Amino acid sequence: MDGLVTLFGGGGFLGRYVAQELLRQGARVRIAERDPSNAYFLKPLGGLGQTQFVVADVADPEGARRAAHGAQAVINLVGLFGRGMERVHIEGAHNAATAAAAAGAHAFVQISAVGADAAASAAYARSKGRGEVVARAAYAGTTIIRPSTLFGPEDAFVNRFARLTARLPIVPVVRPQARFQPAWVVDAARAIVQAAREPDRYGGKVFELGGPQVLSMREIIAWTAREIGRTPRLVSVPDAIVSAMVRFGGWLPGAPLTWDQWEMLQHDAVVSPQAEGFRAFDIDPAPMAAVAPNWLVAYRKGGRFSLNAAA
Repeated sequence: MDGLVTLFGGGGFLGRYVAQELLRQGARVRIAERDPSNAYFLKPLGGLGQTQFVVADVADPEGARRAAHGAQAVINLVGLFGRGMERVHIEGAHNAATAAAAAGAHAFVQISAVGADAAASAAYARSKGRGEVVARAAYAGTTIIRPSTLFGPEDAFVNRFARLTARLPIVPVVRPQARFQPAWVVDAARAIVQAAREPDRYGGKVFELGGPQVLSMREIIAWTAREIGRTPRLVSVPDAIVSAMVRFGGWLPGAPLTWDQWEMLQHDAVVSPQAEGFRAFDIDPAPMAAVAPNWLVAYRKGGRFSLNAAA
C-alpha cells in the first residue's frame, strides 16, 4: 500500500500499531487527533514526509472532512469510555464514514468492539453498535472490525493486573467467571491494515478478532501473577458487593469501575461462533504466553535482572 491513509485516533493504543504496520508497508499516513502532539512519537518510525499530523475531532463533520481529504483509505479507531462516548462513537463514526465517501476513498474501516449491539444494555456496546449502523449507511462498503480485549506493552488490561499482583498480597477479583478472548494488538493491527488494503475482499463485511484462548478473569489474573513471580491470594468478590460499590462510589481496590463497565462485565468478551475472524486474514493469532512475558518482566522483583526473567 503506497497511498495516503487517514487514521482517526492513530495515536491511541491500537492506532499506533496500525500506523506502524502501514508505515512498514510504505503507505503515507495521516494521523488525525484532537491533539496531534500526543502522536508525535510515531514520526521517527516512517521515512521523510511519510507521516502527517492534523488537528481533527472526529465528532466535528468539517474537521473529519479535512482530515480525510485525498485519502485512499480511512480507518476510524476512536473510542472511549465515559462522558462523550455516544458523541464519539455514533456521530464520530458517521462523520468519518461520510468524509471517506466524500474523499472518494476506496476503503473505510470502522473499528468497533466484540459485543457491539445497538440494542445492548451497556452504553458502550450500544453506542458502538449504533456507530456501525450509521457508518454503513454513510459508506456502503464499510468494513467493520470488532476486536476482543487487546493486550500489548501499553495496554490497560494485563498491565493493570500485573501492577495489582505485584503490589498487593491479597487481590480482589471482580466477576472471576467472566470470559475473555484476548488478542495481541499487533495481530489486530495487521488484520485492520489488510482490510483497508483489500476492500474488494473485505469491504461490507463484519469481522470479530479474538485470540486463540478463552480465559476467565481469574485465570488471566492468576497467569499474570505467576508470570511476574508473585503469589498473591486471589479473593473473588461477590457480585452483590461489587454492584453496590460501583453504584454508590464507582471504586474498587486498584482501579475505578464505572457502572457501564460493570454492565459490560456481565457479558463474555468472546467472538461469536459464526463470526469470521483472524482466519479470514490468514493470521494465526499469538497467545498471551508467547509475547506478554517480553514486557511483563518489568514487574518482576529485579526486573530484567531477575533470575526467571524472560529471555
